[in-house]
Amino acid sequence: MRKIIVLSFLSLDGVMQAPGRPDEDVSDGFEYGGWVAPYSTEADEAAGEFMQRHIQSSDLLLGRRTFDIFASYWPQRADIWPGINDVTKYVMSNTIDKSEWQNSVFLNTLDDIVALKSSGDSDLHVYGSGEFIQTLLKHDLVDELRLKIYPVTLGKGKRLFGEGTLPAAFSLTDSLITSNGVIFANYSRAGDVKTGIIGD
Repeated sequence: MRKIIVLSFLSLDGVMQAPGRPDEDVSDGFEYGGWVAPYSTEADEAAGEFMQRHIQSSDLLLGRRTFDIFASYWPQRADIWPGINDVTKYVMSNTIDKSEWQNSVFLNTLDDIVALKSSGDSDLHVYGSGEFIQTLLKHDLVDELRLKIYPVTLGKGKRLFGEGTLPAAFSLTDSLITSNGVIFANYSRAGDVKTGIIGD
């Protein structure tokens, strides 16, 4: 069975919107696009090694808006993201059903996602796709979270954990703090939330 893995850039207050560049996603008047740029980890050798351990060629599972952003940018930049044109891009959408970007497949129901998760053995990586991630979390379909948490608060914007997120426990599987304060934290699903009394 495939794992659904959410890979997300997060501010300290949980915002995930438009981390990469100013024009990436200005919906709802968001004005902080490109907020990860001042915290580049390219020169951090440990960060590079960490990312190499956890980035591999994998099929993508995307919401429609993120797919549109990716399709307008990445097909001409395969030198930056090797293999991006070759992997299958699964897109959750009720408004479009075809694309000129090769290897794009369109889904439109939750049952399609469940069936996809049960097929094949290539993990499914979810980037961006804030609204779509809410659906995945609500239906307990996320197996892993790979988060990069930046030392900045943004106050507004789309958040990774919104209304409808189910209570769930996760286990930390790998982590790193970069030289400029970015926290890399990978979590895997670990059953239900447990409660108790501190000190007992």
